[in-house]
Amino acid sequence: MILPPSRPGAAGVCVIFPPRMSALESLLQRLEQLLVRIEARLPPPPAAPDWSAVAYCWRREAFHGYLQPIAASALPRLDDLLCIDDAKETVVANTRQFLTRLPANHVLVWGPRGTGKSSLIKALLNEFADQGLRLVEVDREHLADLPDIIERLAGRPERFILFCDDLSFEAQDTRYKALKVILDGSVRAGAGNALVYATSNRRHLLPELRRDNWEAQMIDGELHQSESVEERISLSERFGLWLPLHPFSQEEYLRIVRHWLKRLGARDGGETVEQAALQWALRQGSRSGRSAWQFAKDWAGRAALAAS
Repeated sequence: MILPPSRPGAAGVCVIFPPRMSALESLLQRLEQLLVRIEARLPPPPAAPDWSAVAYCWRREAFHGYLQPIAASALPRLDDLLCIDDAKETVVANTRQFLTRLPANHVLVWGPRGTGKSSLIKALLNEFADQGLRLVEVDREHLADLPDIIERLAGRPERFILFCDDLSFEAQDTRYKALKVILDGSVRAGAGNALVYATSNRRHLLPELRRDNWEAQMIDGELHQSESVEERISLSERFGLWLPLHPFSQEEYLRIVRHWLKRLGARDGGETVEQAALQWALRQGSRSGRSAWQFAKDWAGRAALAAS
């Protein structure tokens, strides 16, 4: 477009106006500018994991999850886990199969508190870390990230245990579905170098309610459980190995006490220490391996202080 001269004799000025922007184009431009500003404020993606570590914890910040190396010091030893020989033998054999690229199962260890469920899994790392075993702790609130975790581990030469400690779900909790995907071995989730080892105080991971029994039906002389019960059982049955740990008897409890006293270098006071250990368990409300360990530390500490 040529504008007329502003005064007589002056040359005309050629001015080019941009084409008029449509409302849609204007909106898209503003959105693009907004996205640029948002991306500038987002945290950078996490760096590659430190694969020299032997234990990790899955963390999540904003929109990113990452493997955080954790110190694997003071791990329990398999020799210190007494009175659970059957479960220990089964888990160790399964882990050896896993490490040698043979077929192996996911593991669920369940039972009362203090019976050594978590210690059993952690002791495997102490035993097999030099053979390539690695441990990744996954909290219950991060179960939905399990497919992403396995994808992150895919292709690594190490063998990973995804450790879900003290696992349980409430009746309306749907996070267990992500766990079912992994246990079922779906196309997306199957990595081959990772297994789930979980511990729980609940036999079926989900709460068991009285009304579940009321919903059971007799059909042609056979007892058919309700759908809620079937759903609960189907989750725990997806673990190939389903290992119970039971409360310790008094004799087993005292055996564990004597073991830890010996490990701590404390004198065995015979009947005196046994009576004190039983009173300790009574106050704690549990004859468990954890109570035995706590009593042994208290007794050994008191004895060392008195001797000094």
